[in-house]
Amino acid sequence: MTSPRVRLRPEIETLQPYRQGKPAAAKAFKLSSNENPFEPLPSVLESLSLAGINRYPDATASELRSILAARHGVESGQVQVGAGSVSVLAQLITAAAAPGDEVVYSWRSFEAYPGLVTTAGATSIQVPNTPEHGHDLPAMLAAITDRTRLVIVCSPNNPTSTVVSRSQFAEFMAAVPQSVLVVLDEAYAEFVVDPEAVSGDGLLSEYPNLVLLRTFSKAFGLAGLRIGYAVGPEYVMEAARAVAIPLSVTGLAQQAAILSLQHEDELLDRVAQLNEVRTRVADGLTAQGWNFPQPHGNFVWLPTGEHTAAAAEVFASHSIVARALIDGLRVSVGEAEAVDKLLTAAAEVVRMQRTSPTTGGLG
Repeated sequence: MTSPRVRLRPEIETLQPYRQGKPAAAKAFKLSSNENPFEPLPSVLESLSLAGINRYPDATASELRSILAARHGVESGQVQVGAGSVSVLAQLITAAAAPGDEVVYSWRSFEAYPGLVTTAGATSIQVPNTPEHGHDLPAMLAAITDRTRLVIVCSPNNPTSTVVSRSQFAEFMAAVPQSVLVVLDEAYAEFVVDPEAVSGDGLLSEYPNLVLLRTFSKAFGLAGLRIGYAVGPEYVMEAARAVAIPLSVTGLAQQAAILSLQHEDELLDRVAQLNEVRTRVADGLTAQGWNFPQPHGNFVWLPTGEHTAAAAEVFASHSIVARALIDGLRVSVGEAEAVDKLLTAAAEVVRMQRTSPTTGGLG
């Protein structure tokens, strides 16, 4: 006789948990999680202190918020710090959307979006990407109804590495009702070099319903400490704070973020190095005949379609652990030493395509 089960929300029982990129063996390159391959700066590590970890951290992250507010030209009340930008996004969705409400976003985009919306009890409205793997902003605009509470624009888009242009975003924001919250997710903003790409900096004063989302996980190399932030209207940030899990941002994470900001020039030098690796990877893939969107984040998107699992196995056989999604591979830009192995694996996938009549569309 089986024991009775406690009753859970049926939509949560059927929800697939977020799964992070696969770990890599000792001699393999883990290019599945968009992590920064550089460890934190020695100057940052040397200055971190474990003293006081018997005490709770500053729940408001007041010092860090003040620094970030000054950087963005806003008041500290307009900044919310969380355990990674995804945590702050969860707060924003929970604060804005309830059962019966809708959240609009492009798909494919960040894998956590569907789960965050479902957890809040709201409904996801997924708008298909363009054939070029970017956001279809006119279609997203058309998907907004009187039930829409929040729209997410991810630029660069994870996992396709495409960007929304400044002009596209301006046209979009001009048409979005001001009662709808728009979140511009810029987790990879530091890697963007295209001058035509949208940047949230300077836009908050122009759009009263806009929130910017940033993270210290990527360019700043603090993924393991989990810290990110949002900037937007103070009443929206207050709502996010109201639903946040108390004391979830550790004091060590706050320290590391502040120290990293003090050494931002050094960190951005590392970003420039990673962008050089990105160029090597993109040029190599193009030479092999791959058809993929120009990358703007610290990752490339290979639209391998129904052959994704087979392609992932080829990459793994060459010690490259990529992120295999349903319709493609996301390969992070990592160590320079990984490039040759990555391109060798990619070339083998292309050869597989050319020799098998059933593997069309990989390149």
